[in-house]
Amino acid sequence: MRLGVDVGGTFTDLVLHDETSKRTYQAKTPSTPEDQSIGVAAGVKLICEKAGIDAKDISLILHGTTVATNAVLEGKGARVGLLVSEGFEYTLHLAKSWTPGPLFGWIVMDKPDPLASLADTRGIPGRMNARGEEVAPFDAEAATKLIDDLCGSGIEALTISLMHSYANPAHERALAAIVAERFPDIPVSLSSDILPEFREYDRAITTVMNDYVRPIMTRYLSRIEDRLQAEGIDSRLHIVRSDGGLMSAQAAAERPVHTVLSGPAGGVTSTVMIARRTAYKNLLAFDMGGTSTDVSVILNGEPTISRSTEVGSFPAKVPTLDVRSVGAGGGSIADVSELTKSLRVGPRSAGARPGPVSYGRGGTEPAVSDANVVLGYLPPVLLGGDMKLDVEGARAAVGRIGETLGLSPEDAAQGILDIANEVMLGALRVITVQRGLDPREFGIVAFGGAGPLHANAMAELLGCYPVVVPTNPGVLSALGFLESEFKNEFVQTFIRSTTGMDADLVWSRFGELEGKALEWLDSEEVPEGDRTIRYSLDLRYEQQGFEVSVDIDRATVEAKGTLDAVIEKFNEQHEQLYGVRFTVPVELVALRVVATGATMPVEEDVAATAGASLQDALMETRPAYFKGKWVDTPNYDRAKLPPGIKVPGPAIIRQYDTTIVLLSDHYAELEEHGNLLIWPNAKES
Repeated sequence: MRLGVDVGGTFTDLVLHDETSKRTYQAKTPSTPEDQSIGVAAGVKLICEKAGIDAKDISLILHGTTVATNAVLEGKGARVGLLVSEGFEYTLHLAKSWTPGPLFGWIVMDKPDPLASLADTRGIPGRMNARGEEVAPFDAEAATKLIDDLCGSGIEALTISLMHSYANPAHERALAAIVAERFPDIPVSLSSDILPEFREYDRAITTVMNDYVRPIMTRYLSRIEDRLQAEGIDSRLHIVRSDGGLMSAQAAAERPVHTVLSGPAGGVTSTVMIARRTAYKNLLAFDMGGTSTDVSVILNGEPTISRSTEVGSFPAKVPTLDVRSVGAGGGSIADVSELTKSLRVGPRSAGARPGPVSYGRGGTEPAVSDANVVLGYLPPVLLGGDMKLDVEGARAAVGRIGETLGLSPEDAAQGILDIANEVMLGALRVITVQRGLDPREFGIVAFGGAGPLHANAMAELLGCYPVVVPTNPGVLSALGFLESEFKNEFVQTFIRSTTGMDADLVWSRFGELEGKALEWLDSEEVPEGDRTIRYSLDLRYEQQGFEVSVDIDRATVEAKGTLDAVIEKFNEQHEQLYGVRFTVPVELVALRVVATGATMPVEEDVAATAGASLQDALMETRPAYFKGKWVDTPNYDRAKLPPGIKVPGPAIIRQYDTTIVLLSDHYAELEEHGNLLIWPNAKES
């Protein structure tokens, strides 16, 4: 039995899969921001009760966490000391000399303080050049005095990031040895271990971020393991990486920077699985939760991987699934600007506590979920009757917004939803239209607790059909964790012109990286038959500032021939990406080896329908607000919808973990895999 756990801003979602019976159980419990491990333990207890099993029966727990992300966003990380090469103490302050915004954006830029302060930074004598050659000797005596001064000042973690350590880490390791001898309790991260690549600022800030969140992540993982053991669970705990892979809890404690986008990864993984199992290979992942909405592109059944991301104002150069997030969710608060008297929605969120007004937990400001309640889209009870909503409270709160704007509660609620939809539409346009992709050539997969409420409206705006609502949309991210594979990336910067270069220099280095990859697979206890090794080279035209990653098959690596075919493939990819190829020499930048370990797929039997007709699925008829008027709208139980039966809109389709809004001029039907597909009526004409 495998358990997936996704901690969100409002709810903690859990999915338990029994590989023997091929049954899946789900549960949602309120998140506990003060200590996420409390909500996780409560959710584990709840799902075990639902499945009728003993907690000891769970063999593997796969957990996506926002602990690292929140620590950076909220500025609540550890106090980090930083050792750099002498003369480079201002690396984090200089950054990339980039300012946000349009022309003159620098005038109003509020530049954030670095994650490691200048007062906690020390310059170490000694220097390597870009080829890994020592050009200034390492001064161990001076370094020891600087380390004693810094580590004795009360820092909680230490980052060592020296110039060109990617080419030769000897000086960094010498510093680490001194710290280990004199201050063994201080955790240390080496930039040559965390990110052995060139570009000084990227390497430094990524390693500092690792240390900034490391003590917090270590404490969190310790707490969650203690709470799970208290519940009688002694199974292995694995954490989901930002690129959708898995890592052990111990590895996550040492390299938490690889978990900064852990939460959204599960939903993207599940969307990939839907693309591979259905006829829809081009899909947009639309994950709307309580605090934010995450969107991503699946093209030809494959996710888009980025080599870097941003957490708040800071870059992090780690492999991530290319996910865009906006501050629009079910808990996003609506208010009226005192200055412009206009309606605003988000990015402030009611979170899990107090939550939207309709949750009845003390919230007073109306949120997007309250607007859905006012319009009749959300029923008075959720989670199979476990959660009752305060309908009158939501109407009163939204009504106050309406009074300020001179609108009825219904029109104010519609305005809240329209603005929230526009915010999310902007994110979807960024990943499609702004990249030259036509959204009309994609379907949209709706998940997250609020995704199916808004997905039909998003599809109508973008023209992307069908809307695919999976079997368990409210807990799809947790389900995706169950299908994540073990993954780690090993890279070596190797900057050389390919003109006249001996190809053996490349193939031999691939062998070294593959050796490291196999050691990692051994440490994760991945069976031989489940292992995959992939190779790639980062290439660019000489004088270019950025590179293109070119995949290489194993046969090419083992043949150890010339690089001609690889260079031609680079030219083709460059032309495909940018519409041009050049006749200038090609430069090699880095080698990459990605090791993966497959996990068992989630094979779930599609549940037999409990109804034989649309009438059997009818729960009740309730008024809902569509196109400016109240309409008596049928509410259906999804579990009782027969396959192939068309559900005409407008309609509300309810299930345990979410509610689906089917707009007018649309219809819905179940396909063979249990997914609910929403199409415009015009499709049949």
